[in-house]
Amino acid sequence: MSGLHASDGAHGTGDHGAGDPAVAPFAWHPRPETAADTAAVRRLHLAAFETPGEADLVDALRRDPPAWLRGLSYVADAPDGTPAAHALLTRCHVDEVPAVALAPCAVLPAYQKRGAGGAVIRALLEAAREAGERTAIVLGHPPYYPRFGFAPAASRFGILPPQPWPDEVFMALSLDGSIPPPGTVRYARAFGID
Repeated sequence: MSGLHASDGAHGTGDHGAGDPAVAPFAWHPRPETAADTAAVRRLHLAAFETPGEADLVDALRRDPPAWLRGLSYVADAPDGTPAAHALLTRCHVDEVPAVALAPCAVLPAYQKRGAGGAVIRALLEAAREAGERTAIVLGHPPYYPRFGFAPAASRFGILPPQPWPDEVFMALSLDGSIPPPGTVRYARAFGID
């Protein structure tokens, strides 16, 4: 289940709160990841998580053409220009209907709880809307993801997880205002979920 951890908050971002009031606010400017960001994104995930699982997952997804969606991997740069936050949408399916999966997401520890994770996720979801994607899926922290519009997938939309995950941690979001199709989610092979 690499990359999909219901208990680790925003997939390792630790970016749940409004932030430390003693820390000066920073205006995040998320952007699409470029080839020059690849190594920095890997380092970011290695720093944000206790194991290399999520960093390895991002690398595996990059090598999976049916899963990797060009333009749907976003970073937000720190003041020094180094990527401080990363979020990724890859192809998944609800039965046979294409959808996108939000995972993994990460924020460098020094920038957690400062809005970087939220900024990069919002920009990424907007990019998915503009690309014509209809439904996004996430397995994540229940208090965090509803702020982006995610709601319990099974009870709200009839979208079932591929494994018996609790309803409150497996969520879906309509990106185009339509009702998402019911069915069972099938993730990209790199996630290792049967």
